[in-house]
Amino acid sequence: MRSFFLGDNEVHDGEATVTGELYRHMARVLRLKQGAEVELVDNDGRRHCGVIEEVGAKSLTVRIAATSAAPGPEPGLRITLYQGLPKGDKLDLILQKCTELGISEVVTFDATRSVVKLRGEKTAAKLARFEKIVQEAARQSGRNSAPRTVIGGTLKEVLRDTRHAVKLLLWEGEEKTTLRECLERYQAPESVAVVVGPEGGLSAEEVEAAVACGFTPVTLGKRILRTETAGLALVSILQFHWGDMG
Repeated sequence: MRSFFLGDNEVHDGEATVTGELYRHMARVLRLKQGAEVELVDNDGRRHCGVIEEVGAKSLTVRIAATSAAPGPEPGLRITLYQGLPKGDKLDLILQKCTELGISEVVTFDATRSVVKLRGEKTAAKLARFEKIVQEAARQSGRNSAPRTVIGGTLKEVLRDTRHAVKLLLWEGEEKTTLRECLERYQAPESVAVVVGPEGGLSAEEVEAAVACGFTPVTLGKRILRTETAGLALVSILQFHWGDMG
């Protein structure tokens, strides 16, 4: 049975009407027909099992046979990645793999050295794309919910209200504090925030702003990682050290 995230589509009176991108994927790409059994996951994590009753020109209808209770919050370490906007489609990879690794939230920011800037009308279209990527990755990796995705402003703006137990800043300019030393300072925190800059790294002003918000600059030693690798590497380490991969 194929599983899909409902997104903006809703279930009413035992029936779901699927439109938009999800309809195109189910009807045009996968060519699902009347009678096919499917599972639809809503925004609260409830799973609705049913059968496609009708496939129209712009929508399809699913008759729901059974619905599970909404699951509780995903257990384990809550990780937020603050990612400086990278070039090209690198962010697609970051979102997909971070979802597989169990991240809770990805917040992008317009870094001083970001080549790409997301503002105005571009924001809504990009956010819709990002949400589609994390929903598909969550479905494929068996998660009950997709991570939250946010397109933010400057680094100072997105860090203003951070309330994480541990705050880490990956910075190539740090020469003393290693990641290992920083991890040894804490015992089983509930949440971790990680800042990763874009291709050109973070400016001195951005580092100062992060430190003022309680972030600790750390070095990975001799390892110089690309922006699309750095966050994934650190999330993997955190999930092994404090999360559910150890």
